[in-house]
Amino acid sequence: MASFDNYDRGAFFDEVFASDGAVRPHYDNVMQSLDGMTPTDFGRRQQTADAAFLKQGVTFTVYGDDQGTERIFPFDLMPRIIPRAEWEHVEAGLIQRITALNLFLNDVYHGQQIINDKVVPAEVVESASHFRPAFRGINVPHHIYIHICGTDLVRDDDGTYFVLEDNARCPSGASYMLENRQAMKRAFPHLLQSLPVRPVDRYGAMLRNTLAHLAPPGVADPVIVVLTPGVYNSAYFEHAYLARQMGVPIVEGRDLIVRNDRVFVRTTRGLVQVHVIYRRIDDDFLDPLVFREDSLLGVPGLVHSYRLGHVALANSIGTGVADDKAVYAYVPKMIRYYLDQDPILPNVPTYLASEDADRSHILANLDKLVVKAVNESGGYGMLMGPHSTKEQQEEFHRRIVANPRNYIAQPVLQLSRHPVFVDDHFEGRHIDLRPYILYGDKVQVLPGGLTRVALRKGSLVVNSSQGGGSKDTWVLWNDEA
Repeated sequence: MASFDNYDRGAFFDEVFASDGAVRPHYDNVMQSLDGMTPTDFGRRQQTADAAFLKQGVTFTVYGDDQGTERIFPFDLMPRIIPRAEWEHVEAGLIQRITALNLFLNDVYHGQQIINDKVVPAEVVESASHFRPAFRGINVPHHIYIHICGTDLVRDDDGTYFVLEDNARCPSGASYMLENRQAMKRAFPHLLQSLPVRPVDRYGAMLRNTLAHLAPPGVADPVIVVLTPGVYNSAYFEHAYLARQMGVPIVEGRDLIVRNDRVFVRTTRGLVQVHVIYRRIDDDFLDPLVFREDSLLGVPGLVHSYRLGHVALANSIGTGVADDKAVYAYVPKMIRYYLDQDPILPNVPTYLASEDADRSHILANLDKLVVKAVNESGGYGMLMGPHSTKEQQEEFHRRIVANPRNYIAQPVLQLSRHPVFVDDHFEGRHIDLRPYILYGDKVQVLPGGLTRVALRKGSLVVNSSQGGGSKDTWVLWNDEA
């Protein structure tokens, strides 16, 4: 395909092309298929995919944008491919990680042995904004706190996978992953059928089974609902989509009521007891009797019912302490402490502004580091040092000095790149990967995930709210396509 004639892989790890310019073996069939197409042919298929996303309402919301909030989720048709051996390494690392994180959560909400043994400092946990000390001693079903996790992975210039962060509260993006696969089936049906690509369409059934596992004892056919803040939430498309995939109702707080310490949903047939809630609402808004009094999104009395074990929540209350970016720095120690294993997937080296020596290093190197607020997401609250102005660096200097616990810093990783179709040719763009891990009767990792793309040339920020898009992720049954 002539569109690759002037492709520049740059000084980065390229997912498709090796350092000598040769196509990596697991991309051979895809590249041969593209060789038989003209840029016009490929562009036409891309336009068809975009039109389908528009028609089906595959959107996300950008708050505070004067150009309008509702956007079609940008999608690039060239798939990201992961061979079997590579995926098995990733999968093992993700299972190890969510296992350790759940042991950590169960520990900090009960005996706090990891704190007593001085592996994780007490002040790091207790100062985390999403730590819920009032829930110490509360037992959750099967001692599982994180049932659905989206862990963000990146690769450096050697192709090594690193964990960038864990999303342990309400991870989003699974709906886009599923829609991406449907778009690829329409655009390249014969290519997909000819390759040993592992399916992702069982995610809805996996998610439902994970949630059903949490039901109170003795409930054979639990009633499961998806609790959404409503149609104006940035991820409402996903909330409704996953409810359809599971075949369960989507509800708002006003649709639920607590009677006799049990949660019920209002239906045309009257009140029906709810046993499991897949909540897409943060802790603070769940119950105005316990958290924010002004919340109109939650259900009065829900937390009391949850404490008594009459209803289960996924994810559990208090999981946010596990995806606090300062707590993230201690996950390798958690793995060694609870599992007596070395981490399979390493963290990105992380400096904690709350530590004197680390803070001095951060403040002296603001122009070289990525600085992140510990509880922000979506690419917000972040300083990209090498691309920042003096004014921005001075502002972050002030913020860090004023509230050091709220900031971490990391070196700038040269994220791997992947070809993206731009106009009539392909250009390299930085990517990451968000696989989805489900923890029910066992830990399962869906073979694939959401590959996010920094569509702006040279950008390292893949978040959709910051101009990012996505690709379909093909995990192969074999090491070569």
